[in-house]
Amino acid sequence: MSLNAESTAFRSALEVIRAVEPRVADAIGAELADQRESLKLIASENYASPATLLAMGNWFSDKYAEGTVGRRFYAGCQNVDTVEALAAEHAKELFGAAHAYVQPHSGIDANLVAFWAILADRVESPALKKAQVRQVNDLTEADWFALRRELGNQRMLGMSLDAGGHLTHGFRPNISGKMFDQRSYGTDPTTGLIDYDKVAEAAREFKPLILVAGYSAYPRKVNFRIMREIADSVGATFMVDMAHFAGLVAGKVFTGDFDPVPHAHIVTTTTHKSLRGPRGGMVLCGPELAGQVDRGCPMVLGGPLPHVMAAKAVALAEARRPDFAGYAQRIVDNSQALAEGLLRRGAKLVTGGTDNHLVLIDVSGYGLTGRQAEQALLDSGIVTNRNAVPQDPNGAWYTSGIRIGTPALTTRGLGTAEMDQTAELIHTVLTQTTSGESKAKYVLDPALADKVSKQASDLLTTFPLYPAVDLG
Repeated sequence: MSLNAESTAFRSALEVIRAVEPRVADAIGAELADQRESLKLIASENYASPATLLAMGNWFSDKYAEGTVGRRFYAGCQNVDTVEALAAEHAKELFGAAHAYVQPHSGIDANLVAFWAILADRVESPALKKAQVRQVNDLTEADWFALRRELGNQRMLGMSLDAGGHLTHGFRPNISGKMFDQRSYGTDPTTGLIDYDKVAEAAREFKPLILVAGYSAYPRKVNFRIMREIADSVGATFMVDMAHFAGLVAGKVFTGDFDPVPHAHIVTTTTHKSLRGPRGGMVLCGPELAGQVDRGCPMVLGGPLPHVMAAKAVALAEARRPDFAGYAQRIVDNSQALAEGLLRRGAKLVTGGTDNHLVLIDVSGYGLTGRQAEQALLDSGIVTNRNAVPQDPNGAWYTSGIRIGTPALTTRGLGTAEMDQTAELIHTVLTQTTSGESKAKYVLDPALADKVSKQASDLLTTFPLYPAVDLG
């Protein structure tokens, strides 16, 4: 029997790898097997298409390409120009953005590009005025010295980590918390929802240079029209980090006030997660910030990764197909079905439900920490991650929450009926796990863990992962 193109491609690749380092080939094969057999519920993970994966393993990896399309510091970049331009074109069309910068290696890199672009555009330092320059590449060492002194007083207002924000929104150990004089806005202690009046009050009092919206563990929509009005009221630049929900924007599930692109001055995102592309980042903005953003390399980034930009172009082209909108809607349908299934079984959910791709379970109701629950679920074939809940008494390491998401299982084809079965498996594990002698230790009957793991595997049998790929 002849093999299809996908199986031939991946089998051949593994054979070539095995000839050099068989242990790497074995690990790659084992990773596919593990992912096929477990319920992947990590909200920030997904499954890229074979075409996207294959676009990363090629000769573009051998090329340096500092600069931008048509303006490189290395010769021979004409083919890199092609794939970078294609990725940017697809991004602009997909999101309705005036400008797209597709070089960032990750979401953190994309945020750094955005921060520095805003600072370079907005800061009015004596050194800049004296030199009468505004472009980062034109600054002298003396200019930079004066600029660094002034940047220490720049202010950022972003969502707090325990309310669902991301560590790059001003969390102290992160570079964003060192670059900026930072303050956080939280959520209503009763509902867990953003209180826009409180955000406006904080903005008036703090007067930030940058107001950041976006999240990594907030299970609701954000009204970006209101957030932009708050930013405008204090003269702040409004930045949105849509890394988690970019696929819902691309699939037109989030529109109007809930689509950040028409409202934000600058938008950052990853290209994996709900967008289902390769691991990487991207920045969208208007013409006012485009020149500064395009200086991301060498301002913040090292050399671009042309092979990943090629994969971004493929994934963004896939996201422009009509069927992606249906996929994005099914992500939310599944997330809401999963939330409803958990609520019926007595689970406590932050905000009481979800509007997006993720659900946040407060596992303190089961007498567990997030770390205990995470590991017990992993023992049972259910892959999740622990996460802080608002005002978390266990902090960011042990936590009191479990974050679960539906992008990956939706890619496999699971629907709302399977989400209810998944809720039952999660509830079974959490109710049968007891706390041990520390916040990390727990007790779970291995026989029960094996039983649930088999049930999870059986549930996935009807929904094979990469069905076109047969490694033999």
